[in-house]
Amino acid sequence: MERIKLYMLLERLEVLTVTGGCESEMEIQQITSDSREIVKGALFIAVKGFETDGHRFIEDAVGNGAVVVVCQELPGTIHEAVCYVVVRDSRRSMAQIAKRFYHDIADRLNIIGVTGTNGKTTTARLMAAMMNDCGIRTGYIGTGLALVGEETVLLGKTTPEAEVLHRLFSMMAERGCKAVVMEVSSHALVLQRTHGIRFTGAVFTNLTQDHLDFHHTMERYAEAKQLLMDAVDPEGFVVVNADDPWAAFMVKKRGNADLYCCTVGHKQFACREGMDIRARIIKAEMQRTEVEIEAGGRKYECGFRLPGLYNVMNLLEVFAAGIAMGLQPEPVIDCLATASPVEGRMEVISGATGEFSAVVDYAHTPDALVKVIETLNELKPPGGTLIVVFGCGGNRDRDKRPKMGSAAAKGADRVIITSDNPRDEDPDDIMDDIVEGVSSASFHRFGSRAEAIRCGVNLMKKGDILLVAGKGHENYQEVAGVRRHFSDRETITTALVARNA
Repeated sequence: MERIKLYMLLERLEVLTVTGGCESEMEIQQITSDSREIVKGALFIAVKGFETDGHRFIEDAVGNGAVVVVCQELPGTIHEAVCYVVVRDSRRSMAQIAKRFYHDIADRLNIIGVTGTNGKTTTARLMAAMMNDCGIRTGYIGTGLALVGEETVLLGKTTPEAEVLHRLFSMMAERGCKAVVMEVSSHALVLQRTHGIRFTGAVFTNLTQDHLDFHHTMERYAEAKQLLMDAVDPEGFVVVNADDPWAAFMVKKRGNADLYCCTVGHKQFACREGMDIRARIIKAEMQRTEVEIEAGGRKYECGFRLPGLYNVMNLLEVFAAGIAMGLQPEPVIDCLATASPVEGRMEVISGATGEFSAVVDYAHTPDALVKVIETLNELKPPGGTLIVVFGCGGNRDRDKRPKMGSAAAKGADRVIITSDNPRDEDPDDIMDDIVEGVSSASFHRFGSRAEAIRCGVNLMKKGDILLVAGKGHENYQEVAGVRRHFSDRETITTALVARNA
């Protein structure tokens, strides 16, 4: 168990007042912002959240064994044996404390952050796999999980809270990792979970409408993403999707970091101070894409196991990051050629007879749904039909729901609207919002996601493609605040078996 003296944790904080039983030499056994996890000798950080306020749980933390409380406001009851430290910003303080508690291990790792609306997981997972295969032992932190050597650690957030983040860095360093590739969400940047981390590199995938329930405007959403670029070491690197209209905004304050601009032919940003890296598709199939990459005046052919133009951009950004890390182009290409597809991202599921193909994808924004539909329309055989099953999450940006409905209606041959993760909303209300965008098209509608998927499978003919979008890798459905096991992949497989029986 990690231990550190109190004064070492407090010396970097903006402390307003200190009261109670504070002994600078006392050893702290644990740091946490969750009062339920407290062990004896812990430091508890009271964080003001959006749904609850950690200050309400200070007494619980003390009762469970906390000896130090870091807070923005003193509680009504002060225990003489407990040290209370009042700070200006408990979120920032949590990041500073976590980094120091784990002996600043983050400073000894090459940490590459990947941010953007879509493509973060595919890009980050491919990058971590490429770096491991090319001899740089690398950990991964992102949607749903962290990969620490051979161990998988399940996560509840794309970018976890600071104390979890630095604990993972420590675990990775102990397992011999020299680098970490992590997805960095806009929420994490605004809420300062990554405060104090000096990133070796940053990758920007794209920016499209999402999370406006939190950021309210696209400009504020972009400003949140740009915070990652500001955190890159001056001697580090930045990789951008130069085809995205927000690319120039992302790099306007990058400092002296090396710049790599990736394009697949729709360039919106002129890379005057960095390296252009281009790709041209040679051959596109359902489970493989072959491209020609041009970088530094040389051309390379590369094949990889994902379809779609947007996945070519993901591949290109991984290639650029490998070059930025000092790797040679040829081994990077060899490593990418053998990388496995990412679970729930354009994941192809075929029936036992091979006549029917279904695709599971995490697309849960209008732009992502448009792109995956465009890709599958290009790949379906002549006379084939594209059937799309999708829904929208509850307690999230309502404005994107009719836009996703419109995207499906315009691009798919058959549309099936269903429930996603309704959370605390009525699933029928969410589907009503989606229907506003598909009112001019015929569609099916099912409150049961399993029934919707079975309908999609049963509608398929030889040569058709079924897309089930929105949940991807998730193995649960959250209804009325309760998560129950549900897997799109399992449901599709079961329906295909039943159909072929």
